[in-house]
Amino acid sequence: MSLPLEGLAAIVTGAGRGLGRVEALELGRLGAAVVVNDYGQSGRDGSGAASAGPAEEVAAEIRDAGGRSFAHTGDVADHEQARELVELAVAEFGKLDILVNNAGILRDRMVFSMSEDEWDSVIRVHLKGHFNTTHFASVHWRERSKAAGGPVYGRIVNTSSEAFLAGSAGQPNYAAAKGGIVGLTTSTALALAKYGVTANAICPRARTRMTQDVFAGLGEPGDGLDPLAPEHVAPLVGYLASPAAAQVNGQLLVVHGGMVAVVERPRVAAKFDSKQDTFTYDELDALLTPHYAGRPAGETFAAAEVLGLKRG
Repeated sequence: MSLPLEGLAAIVTGAGRGLGRVEALELGRLGAAVVVNDYGQSGRDGSGAASAGPAEEVAAEIRDAGGRSFAHTGDVADHEQARELVELAVAEFGKLDILVNNAGILRDRMVFSMSEDEWDSVIRVHLKGHFNTTHFASVHWRERSKAAGGPVYGRIVNTSSEAFLAGSAGQPNYAAAKGGIVGLTTSTALALAKYGVTANAICPRARTRMTQDVFAGLGEPGDGLDPLAPEHVAPLVGYLASPAAAQVNGQLLVVHGGMVAVVERPRVAAKFDSKQDTFTYDELDALLTPHYAGRPAGETFAAAEVLGLKRG
Protein backbone atom coordinates (compact mmCIF):
# COMPACT_ATOMS: atom_id res chain seq x y z
CA MET A 1 0.00 0.00 0.00
CA SER A 2 1.48 3.34 -1.05
CA LEU A 3 1.87 6.25 1.32
CA PRO A 4 0.28 9.64 0.43
CA LEU A 5 3.63 11.42 0.09
CA GLU A 6 5.60 8.54 -1.39
CA GLY A 7 7.95 9.72 -4.12
CA LEU A 8 7.77 13.36 -3.02
CA ALA A 9 10.62 15.49 -1.68
CA ALA A 10 10.20 18.03 1.10
CA ILE A 11 12.00 20.78 2.99
CA VAL A 12 11.01 21.70 6.53
CA THR A 13 12.69 24.76 8.03
CA GLY A 14 13.22 25.23 11.75
CA ALA A 15 12.82 21.47 12.03
CA GLY A 16 15.36 20.71 14.75
CA ARG A 17 12.91 21.22 17.59
CA GLY A 18 9.26 21.79 18.45
CA LEU A 19 6.71 22.10 15.67
CA GLY A 20 9.21 21.80 12.83
CA ARG A 21 10.55 18.56 14.25
CA VAL A 22 7.17 16.81 14.45
CA GLU A 23 6.22 18.16 11.03
CA ALA A 24 9.39 16.75 9.47
CA LEU A 25 8.81 13.39 11.18
CA GLU A 26 5.19 13.35 9.96
CA LEU A 27 6.18 14.04 6.35
CA GLY A 28 8.76 11.28 6.60
CA ARG A 29 6.16 8.90 8.08
CA LEU A 30 3.83 9.68 5.17
CA GLY A 31 6.56 8.71 2.70
CA ALA A 32 8.30 11.96 1.76
CA ALA A 33 12.07 12.34 1.55
CA VAL A 34 12.89 15.25 3.84
CA VAL A 35 15.60 17.89 4.08
CA VAL A 36 15.61 18.94 7.73
CA ASN A 37 16.73 22.54 8.08
CA ASP A 38 17.67 24.14 11.38
CA TYR A 39 20.29 26.77 12.22
CA GLY A 40 20.65 25.10 15.59
CA GLN A 41 21.04 28.10 17.88
CA SER A 42 20.21 27.33 21.49
CA GLY A 43 18.29 30.50 22.36
CA ARG A 44 14.73 31.06 21.21
CA ASP A 45 15.76 34.68 20.62
CA GLY A 46 18.28 33.57 18.02
CA SER A 47 21.22 33.70 20.42
CA GLY A 48 23.93 31.09 20.77
CA ALA A 49 26.26 29.46 18.30
CA ALA A 50 24.86 27.66 15.28
CA SER A 51 24.86 23.89 15.68
CA ALA A 52 24.31 20.97 13.33
CA GLY A 53 23.06 18.82 16.19
CA PRO A 54 19.29 19.45 16.15
CA ALA A 55 18.87 19.05 12.38
CA GLU A 56 21.14 15.99 12.25
CA GLU A 57 19.22 14.30 15.07
CA VAL A 58 15.84 14.72 13.36
CA ALA A 59 17.21 13.58 10.00
CA ALA A 60 18.62 10.50 11.77
CA GLU A 61 15.19 9.78 13.30
CA ILE A 62 13.63 9.79 9.86
CA ARG A 63 16.32 7.51 8.45
CA ASP A 64 16.06 5.15 11.44
CA ALA A 65 12.34 4.81 10.67
CA GLY A 66 13.18 3.74 7.12
CA GLY A 67 12.89 7.09 5.38
CA ARG A 68 15.27 9.30 3.42
CA SER A 69 16.53 12.47 5.03
CA PHE A 70 19.42 14.92 5.02
CA ALA A 71 20.21 17.82 7.35
CA HIS A 72 20.85 21.41 6.33
CA THR A 73 22.10 23.82 8.96
CA GLY A 74 21.99 27.10 7.09
CA ASP A 75 20.20 30.32 8.01
CA VAL A 76 17.06 30.63 5.85
CA ALA A 77 16.99 34.38 6.49
CA ASP A 78 20.19 34.59 4.44
CA HIS A 79 19.23 34.72 0.76
CA GLU A 80 22.14 32.64 -0.52
CA GLN A 81 21.84 30.03 2.22
CA ALA A 82 18.16 29.65 1.35
CA ARG A 83 19.20 29.08 -2.26
CA GLU A 84 21.63 26.40 -1.10
CA LEU A 85 18.85 24.70 0.87
CA VAL A 86 16.59 24.39 -2.17
CA GLU A 87 19.52 23.31 -4.34
CA LEU A 88 20.41 20.61 -1.78
CA ALA A 89 16.91 19.15 -1.95
CA VAL A 90 17.00 19.09 -5.76
CA ALA A 91 20.52 17.63 -5.83
CA GLU A 92 19.77 14.89 -3.29
CA PHE A 93 16.22 13.97 -4.34
CA GLY A 94 16.08 15.12 -7.97
CA LYS A 95 13.34 17.70 -7.31
CA LEU A 96 11.44 19.60 -4.63
CA ASP A 97 7.71 19.07 -4.11
CA ILE A 98 6.93 20.38 -0.62
CA LEU A 99 8.15 23.39 1.33
CA VAL A 100 7.17 23.83 4.98
CA ASN A 101 8.34 27.16 6.43
CA ASN A 102 8.55 27.08 10.20
CA ALA A 103 11.82 28.76 11.29
CA GLY A 104 11.50 31.67 13.67
CA ILE A 105 12.76 33.46 16.77
CA LEU A 106 11.24 35.65 19.49
CA ARG A 107 12.44 38.98 20.84
CA ASP A 108 9.44 40.20 22.81
CA ARG A 109 9.07 43.76 23.98
CA MET A 110 6.31 46.36 24.19
CA VAL A 111 6.31 48.64 21.15
CA PHE A 112 7.48 51.64 23.20
CA SER A 113 10.47 49.65 24.50
CA MET A 114 11.44 47.70 21.38
CA SER A 115 14.79 48.43 19.76
CA GLU A 116 15.40 48.60 16.03
CA ASP A 117 17.44 45.39 16.19
CA GLU A 118 14.68 43.54 18.06
CA TRP A 119 12.26 44.55 15.32
CA ASP A 120 14.59 43.82 12.39
CA SER A 121 15.81 40.45 13.64
CA VAL A 122 12.33 38.96 14.08
CA ILE A 123 11.07 40.31 10.75
CA ARG A 124 14.24 38.97 9.12
CA VAL A 125 13.96 35.40 10.37
CA HIS A 126 10.20 34.96 10.09
CA LEU A 127 9.11 37.04 7.12
CA LYS A 128 12.28 37.26 5.05
CA GLY A 129 13.05 33.62 5.85
CA HIS A 130 9.65 32.59 4.47
CA PHE A 131 10.20 34.74 1.38
CA ASN A 132 13.70 33.45 0.67
CA THR A 133 12.79 29.77 0.58
CA THR A 134 9.52 30.49 -1.23
CA HIS A 135 11.38 32.48 -3.88
CA PHE A 136 13.85 29.75 -4.75
CA ALA A 137 11.24 26.99 -4.55
CA SER A 138 8.95 28.95 -6.88
CA VAL A 139 11.79 29.44 -9.37
CA HIS A 140 12.31 25.67 -9.33
CA TRP A 141 8.61 24.91 -9.90
CA ARG A 142 8.20 27.54 -12.61
CA GLU A 143 11.18 26.17 -14.53
CA ARG A 144 9.90 22.59 -14.17
CA SER A 145 6.45 23.66 -15.35
CA LYS A 146 7.87 25.37 -18.42
CA ALA A 147 9.94 22.29 -19.24
CA ALA A 148 6.95 20.00 -18.74
CA GLY A 149 4.58 22.24 -20.69
CA GLY A 150 2.04 22.21 -17.89
CA PRO A 151 1.44 22.15 -14.14
CA VAL A 152 3.78 20.33 -11.76
CA TYR A 153 3.38 19.26 -8.13
CA GLY A 154 4.15 21.89 -5.51
CA ARG A 155 2.98 22.55 -1.96
CA ILE A 156 3.89 25.40 0.39
CA VAL A 157 2.80 25.40 4.03
CA ASN A 158 3.67 28.60 5.90
CA THR A 159 3.48 29.25 9.63
CA SER A 160 1.54 32.27 10.85
CA SER A 161 0.15 32.77 14.37
CA GLU A 162 -2.88 33.79 16.39
CA ALA A 163 -0.73 36.74 17.45
CA PHE A 164 -1.60 38.15 14.04
CA LEU A 165 -5.29 37.29 14.32
CA ALA A 166 -6.05 38.43 17.85
CA GLY A 167 -3.17 40.73 18.70
CA SER A 168 -0.30 40.27 21.12
CA ALA A 169 0.64 43.39 23.07
CA GLY A 170 4.23 42.41 23.81
CA GLN A 171 5.01 41.09 20.33
CA PRO A 172 4.62 43.87 17.74
CA ASN A 173 7.52 42.47 15.69
CA TYR A 174 6.26 38.88 15.82
CA ALA A 175 2.61 39.81 15.13
CA ALA A 176 3.66 41.98 12.18
CA ALA A 177 5.85 39.23 10.75
CA LYS A 178 3.06 36.66 11.08
CA GLY A 179 0.59 39.00 9.41
CA GLY A 180 3.09 39.55 6.63
CA ILE A 181 3.40 35.80 6.17
CA VAL A 182 -0.35 35.58 5.51
CA GLY A 183 -0.02 38.28 2.85
CA LEU A 184 2.95 36.49 1.33
CA THR A 185 0.98 33.24 1.32
CA THR A 186 -2.10 34.59 -0.46
CA SER A 187 0.03 36.44 -3.03
CA THR A 188 2.08 33.30 -3.67
CA ALA A 189 -1.07 31.19 -3.97
CA LEU A 190 -2.37 33.43 -6.74
CA ALA A 191 0.96 33.66 -8.54
CA LEU A 192 1.79 29.95 -8.57
CA ALA A 193 -1.62 28.32 -9.06
CA LYS A 194 -1.16 28.07 -12.83
CA TYR A 195 2.03 26.08 -12.26
CA GLY A 196 0.22 23.50 -10.10
CA VAL A 197 1.52 24.89 -6.79
CA THR A 198 -0.62 25.63 -3.73
CA ALA A 199 0.32 27.85 -0.79
CA ASN A 200 -1.47 27.84 2.56
CA ALA A 201 -0.75 29.13 6.06
CA ILE A 202 -1.47 27.66 9.45
CA CYS A 203 -1.82 29.27 12.88
CA PRO A 204 -0.72 26.51 15.25
CA ARG A 205 -1.24 26.60 19.00
CA ALA A 206 1.34 24.32 20.60
CA ARG A 207 3.56 24.06 23.64
CA THR A 208 7.13 24.62 22.46
CA ARG A 209 10.08 26.66 23.67
CA MET A 210 8.73 29.53 21.55
CA THR A 211 5.46 29.57 23.53
CA GLN A 212 6.65 28.60 27.00
CA ASP A 213 5.60 32.00 28.39
CA VAL A 214 2.20 32.04 26.67
CA PHE A 215 1.18 28.66 28.08
CA ALA A 216 3.06 28.86 31.37
CA GLY A 217 -0.17 28.75 33.39
CA LEU A 218 -1.62 25.77 31.56
CA GLY A 219 -0.25 22.55 33.01
CA GLU A 220 0.18 19.38 31.02
CA PRO A 221 -2.45 16.68 31.68
CA GLY A 222 -1.53 13.72 33.81
CA ASP A 223 -2.90 11.23 31.28
CA GLY A 224 -3.15 11.25 27.52
CA LEU A 225 -1.70 13.57 24.92
CA ASP A 226 -1.33 17.21 25.93
CA PRO A 227 -3.94 19.27 24.02
CA LEU A 228 -1.10 21.68 23.30
CA ALA A 229 1.30 19.01 22.05
CA PRO A 230 2.87 19.83 18.65
CA GLU A 231 1.77 16.39 17.47
CA HIS A 232 -1.75 17.81 17.04
CA VAL A 233 -0.46 20.17 14.34
CA ALA A 234 1.65 17.79 12.24
CA PRO A 235 -1.22 15.85 10.59
CA LEU A 236 -2.66 19.04 9.08
CA VAL A 237 0.73 19.88 7.60
CA GLY A 238 0.92 16.37 6.17
CA TYR A 239 -2.53 16.77 4.65
CA LEU A 240 -1.81 20.19 3.11
CA ALA A 241 1.37 18.74 1.59
CA SER A 242 -0.53 15.85 0.00
CA PRO A 243 -2.30 15.33 -3.33
CA ALA A 244 -5.61 15.24 -1.43
CA ALA A 245 -5.29 18.99 -0.74
CA ALA A 246 -5.04 20.02 -4.40
CA GLN A 247 -8.10 22.29 -4.09
CA VAL A 248 -6.91 23.97 -0.89
CA ASN A 249 -5.07 27.15 -1.87
CA GLY A 250 -4.56 30.57 -0.31
CA GLN A 251 -6.16 29.45 2.95
CA LEU A 252 -5.48 30.25 6.60
CA LEU A 253 -6.20 27.50 9.12
CA VAL A 254 -5.99 27.55 12.91
CA VAL A 255 -5.01 24.20 14.41
CA HIS A 256 -4.56 22.84 17.93
CA GLY A 257 -5.68 19.99 20.21
CA GLY A 258 -7.79 18.06 17.72
CA MET A 259 -9.38 21.16 16.13
CA VAL A 260 -8.95 22.78 12.72
CA ALA A 261 -10.71 26.06 11.95
CA VAL A 262 -10.79 27.58 8.47
CA VAL A 263 -10.48 31.36 8.82
CA GLU A 264 -12.45 33.56 6.44
CA ARG A 265 -10.96 36.63 4.89
CA PRO A 266 -11.99 39.81 6.77
CA ARG A 267 -15.58 40.80 6.11
CA VAL A 268 -17.14 44.25 6.20
CA ALA A 269 -18.84 44.67 9.58
CA ALA A 270 -20.50 48.02 8.81
CA LYS A 271 -20.68 50.46 5.91
CA PHE A 272 -21.40 54.17 5.91
CA ASP A 273 -22.03 56.43 2.91
CA SER A 274 -21.60 60.18 2.79
CA LYS A 275 -24.54 62.34 1.86
CA GLN A 276 -22.18 64.69 0.00
CA ASP A 277 -19.39 64.21 -2.52
CA THR A 278 -17.06 63.40 0.37
CA PHE A 279 -17.24 63.03 4.14
CA THR A 280 -16.87 65.90 6.51
CA TYR A 281 -15.40 65.56 9.98
CA ASP A 282 -18.80 66.21 11.60
CA GLU A 283 -20.52 63.58 9.48
CA LEU A 284 -17.90 60.94 10.33
CA ASP A 285 -18.19 61.86 14.00
CA ALA A 286 -21.95 61.42 13.85
CA LEU A 287 -21.68 58.00 12.17
CA LEU A 288 -18.55 56.33 13.56
CA THR A 289 -18.50 57.51 17.16
CA PRO A 290 -21.87 55.87 18.02
CA HIS A 291 -20.83 52.72 16.15
CA TYR A 292 -17.80 52.23 18.41
CA ALA A 293 -19.37 53.55 21.61
CA GLY A 294 -19.30 51.07 24.47
CA ARG A 295 -16.87 48.66 22.85
CA PRO A 296 -13.91 47.45 24.92
CA ALA A 297 -10.70 49.34 24.26
CA GLY A 298 -8.36 47.30 22.09
CA GLU A 299 -11.06 45.08 20.60
CA THR A 300 -9.65 43.38 17.49
CA PHE A 301 -10.89 41.22 14.63
CA ALA A 302 -14.30 39.68 15.27
CA ALA A 303 -13.11 36.43 13.69
CA ALA A 304 -10.70 35.94 16.55
CA GLU A 305 -13.49 36.37 19.10
CA VAL A 306 -15.84 34.00 17.26
CA LEU A 307 -13.20 31.27 17.27
CA GLY A 308 -12.48 31.83 20.93
CA LEU A 309 -8.82 32.33 20.15
CA LYS A 310 -6.50 33.03 23.05
CA ARG A 311 -4.34 36.10 22.64
CA GLY A 312 -0.66 35.27 22.21
